[in-house]
Amino acid sequence: MRADPTNRKGTAMKIAYSAASPYVRKVMACAIARGLNDKIERWKIGTTDPALLPVNPLSKVPTLITDDGTSLYDSPVICEYLDSIGSAPKLFPAPGAARWKALTQEALADGILDATQPRRREIALPQDEGRQSYIALQQGKVARSLDELEKQADSLGDLTTIGEIAIGCALGYLDFRYANEPWRPGHSKLDAWYAKVVKLPPLAETMPVG
Repeated sequence: MRADPTNRKGTAMKIAYSAASPYVRKVMACAIARGLNDKIERWKIGTTDPALLPVNPLSKVPTLITDDGTSLYDSPVICEYLDSIGSAPKLFPAPGAARWKALTQEALADGILDATQPRRREIALPQDEGRQSYIALQQGKVARSLDELEKQADSLGDLTTIGEIAIGCALGYLDFRYANEPWRPGHSKLDAWYAKVVKLPPLAETMPVG
């Protein structure tokens, strides 16, 4: 039975999700890290389903419907909301240098996803010069981002910040959708970090499917 998207009964939070979405994965990884996973009901829905429009005019996942019926989107907002409830250690550091670092890492990881998700569609289309240039541009963004993360790898922890969770989800998405473009060569420190944290519950329990 489809979940009531409006959640007027106030029984639990609901999330509009796709099991293959890396942005959804980031949200659910945050929920696991903060002990909120069992408080969120999954509402599996496609972004073209008109039932999503009443709760998100952008018709995107993830969309979180809180226990009072408020709709929140997209992943950065939802993650910060989840960090505001419950008593687990915060994933968003307090104002200061550590917070700006974590938020910048989240933006960099989300940027990898922003550069890779649309490219899947472009690859399947006729490869004219314009499309090839676009694909190369997006590949360059990912390559430079990976080089930057390699520089930061020694300072990355065990998924204790939103930045680290976002990075883990981005690397996992590259494995999931772009196995033919391996990111590990030239990024040995980042590879070692990922091999460790991918076994932790926030990532191990949210492996993408589809």
